[in-house]
Amino acid sequence: ICSHFSFLRPPRITLTRSASQSTVDSSEVRRFRLLASKWWDEEGEFAALHAMNDLRVPFVRDNLLTVHRARHPGKPLAGLRVLDVGCGGGPPLGRLGANVLGIDPVEESIRIAQLHSSHDPDLRDRVSYRACTLEELSGEGEGERGAAQFDAVVASEVVEHLADLETFALCCSHVLKPGGSLFITTINKTKLSYALAIVVAEQLLRIVPRGTHDWEKFISPEELERLLGSNGFTVQSVQGMMYSPLSGAWSWTDGTAINYALHAVKEGHGVEDSSSYPEEHTETTHS
Repeated sequence: ICSHFSFLRPPRITLTRSASQSTVDSSEVRRFRLLASKWWDEEGEFAALHAMNDLRVPFVRDNLLTVHRARHPGKPLAGLRVLDVGCGGGPPLGRLGANVLGIDPVEESIRIAQLHSSHDPDLRDRVSYRACTLEELSGEGEGERGAAQFDAVVASEVVEHLADLETFALCCSHVLKPGGSLFITTINKTKLSYALAIVVAEQLLRIVPRGTHDWEKFISPEELERLLGSNGFTVQSVQGMMYSPLSGAWSWTDGTAINYALHAVKEGHGVEDSSSYPEEHTETTHS
């Protein structure tokens, strides 16, 4: 009987990480190149990812405002420079006043993003895009440009598609100012996440295209926190997230067994004491 349900068993957990010195997985780039034209359809195959903005944008905004005082009543993030890795939450942050650079190695995705922003006068001067990798942008900082130029880096639903998380963390640290914030949303590496994020979401309900995720690349909050800590970051908060296919909406949860959001701060001058954070964003316990 159990053999009939073997598709619910996740692959064997391995803890090794690539030492490729590149964040890019070429197979992931090929997959997302084929999906580039579908990304901006908010009612299409990526509707669930668009709906996540209802949680991740306030999560980024509220945590940034604990460090940076709002300078404009209608644009609370005015004056802040944000790097959006993978072009996930850039436009909403631009509408809040931030100057956003979105990067993606898939040129087709960048062209479509540029076209989308060009028709919105509120984004035209605040959000820009560039076809490059995170390590390419970081490498420019070896000279005068590139290093420590951003107040925040946002990587939403990105790390589960990368080839080398160690390089990712190093590059994020390099482009962030001391005291800058790193925001990540991703998927935990549990049996439940395999069942829901892959079997249910991809194979049964087709909430996202089949083959979008590789369970071997999922990472637990604890492992991610250790990796970030070894690269000069202090994790400020971890919060569980859950998607309801019935309502098409995301909500915060006490558990992190499936999806979660993480906020970390680059160590150095300008980091506020964690006691200044709102109560719901100070604990780094994981359920």
